[in-house]
Parts: sequence; C-alpha cells; structure tokens
Amino acid sequence: MRSVKHHILAGLMALPLLACASASAQQAAADYPSKPVRWIVPYAAGGGSDFLARSIGQGLTGRLGQPVVIENKPGGNTAIAASETARAPADGYTMLSADNGTLVFNPALYKKLSYDPAKDLAPVTLMGRFPMILVVGPAMKVNSAKEFLAEAKGRREGLDYASAGAGSPHHLAMELLKVEAGLTMTHVPYRGASPALADVAGGQVPAMMVDLAAGAGFINGGKVKALAVANPTRLPQLPDVPTFAEIGLKNVEAAAQVGVVVPAATPKPVIDALNKQVVATINDPATRQRLVEFGIEPIGNTPAQYAEMLTAERARWQKLIKDLGITLD
Repeated sequence: MRSVKHHILAGLMALPLLACASASAQQAAADYPSKPVRWIVPYAAGGGSDFLARSIGQGLTGRLGQPVVIENKPGGNTAIAASETARAPADGYTMLSADNGTLVFNPALYKKLSYDPAKDLAPVTLMGRFPMILVVGPAMKVNSAKEFLAEAKGRREGLDYASAGAGSPHHLAMELLKVEAGLTMTHVPYRGASPALADVAGGQVPAMMVDLAAGAGFINGGKVKALAVANPTRLPQLPDVPTFAEIGLKNVEAAAQVGVVVPAATPKPVIDALNKQVVATINDPATRQRLVEFGIEPIGNTPAQYAEMLTAERARWQKLIKDLGITLD
C-alpha cells in the first residue's frame, strides 16, 4: 500500500515539472529565433549540397528575421560536421545539411562512428533529391542501357566504373545496379564527381552514376551519354532517357537525398517552427525554380515523413552494404 502511495505521490510531484518543461518548450518556440542561425554544410563550397543550403538559406533569412550563416565543414565522409552538430546546444540555432552518407550509409560503412544518426540527430525536413543517372563516355560504343548491360555481361573481366568517392550515393547506386543486373564491375573512387566525370569523358573509365546537378554540363555538352535514370519517373530535364524500371530493373532507384537535421534534444515546437519556414522557402516559386534548374527535385516534407523515409532507407541500403561487405575503416 505504501509503495502504491509512494508512486502516486511521485507522479503528482512530477506533473508540475512536466508542465514547466512543456511551457518552457512552447516559450522557446515562441521566441525562436532571437539570434543568428548557424547552418553547417559537411562539404566544401561550390558543390550541390552547398548550392542547396545557400539557395534556401537566402530565403530563410528573410522568413526567420535573423541571419542564416552557412558554415562549410568538410571531412570524415561528413562525420566531422555531423558530430559537431550532435554536440551543439539543442536550441534550434545549429542545423546541418545531411545526406544519405550522414544519416543512412555511414553507420554500416564504419565500425566506429563519432555520432549516431538515429539517436543524436532529429529530422526537420528532406529538402531535395539528386536522382542518379547512368552515364558512359566515348570509349563505350553503346547507345542504350540495354546495350550497356549486354556489353558489361559480355566482358569476362567486367568493367571499371568511377564514383564521386567511396561510400557516396554515386558509388552505392552503381553497386545496387551491379546486384540487380548481375554485373561484374570494379569500383574506381575519385575525390568528387567532377574529376570522375572528367575521366569518364576522357575515356579513362567507361561509366559512372552521377546526379544531374554535377553532370548536366557533361551530358548537355555531349561529353558523356546518359543511358538511364535511377528514378521512379523520367526526369523533365532528360525526357528521352528511360528509367531503369522501363528496362526491367524496377529496384534500381537511387538518389542523393539532402535534408536538414538538428541536435536530437531540440524541442519539438522549435523543430516544427523551423520546418515550417524551411518548407515555405522551398515552396517559394523563385527558389523552387532555381533548384529545379540546377538539377534538384525539391521536396519539403514534415519531420515525421522525413523520419519514416530514413527508416526505410536505412533498412534498404544498410542491408546492401553489409551483404557486399563494403567497409571504409
């Protein structure tokens, strides 16, 4: 009996604390933001993720009424920036551009990781997708994805392929194609998409997966040939290029997916307030058009929708990484 009374009293005493915590969170959201917001990008300036953050950050500054300061912190396959964000005060004033590498691939690629994406970082919204495209250089005398697959299967030694780096969405998209199509291919990693594309265009490496933002100049200039898109639908910028599903490989869907996350303990009302303004900026017609022209598919969903997508992506890609025995440490 005494134990029951003790638990009841403890519960009653906790109620004011819960009420205070809730009121404090609501007040934090009401006051948010009252100072500049720091937006960490885990890549060097000039790339697709940097362009996405700066394009949205410009409009977000006006909506928040506070400066949004972009800070580039490359290194560690995005782990340096992710760790710094995870350790930052959970108040909504530090946000991170996070892609598949940060949130999905890294836990499977590294035995030891300086952050836990599921426990240390909270989703705000998926900003945009960079769908992957299979491209070949002039050394490959093929005109379609089916011809490419036949050529790859016909070579006993297989084919080399380039990527923007080990563990990148470009790398794992091609590994997915290898598994689904039963190909023998050897990975040749580069430090970024541009040098990889340059070698594909120059004939040193036959093929690669690339996103439109990085590859549009090479594709439109005829330096490389786009054969198929790893997207559910054809891309409006490449209407004549079929999807992998159209050639019988419906599971070959891959994209670099870049979202915004914050430290895990950030109050939900603050996350919701930030989500509202980021999504409104993405949906601004001028911003949206700028992203589409760059080769990005704008999204802007809820924190719950983003979290659900990440759960599904982790199940799919981490299984592939483990099945293939891909490790980076």
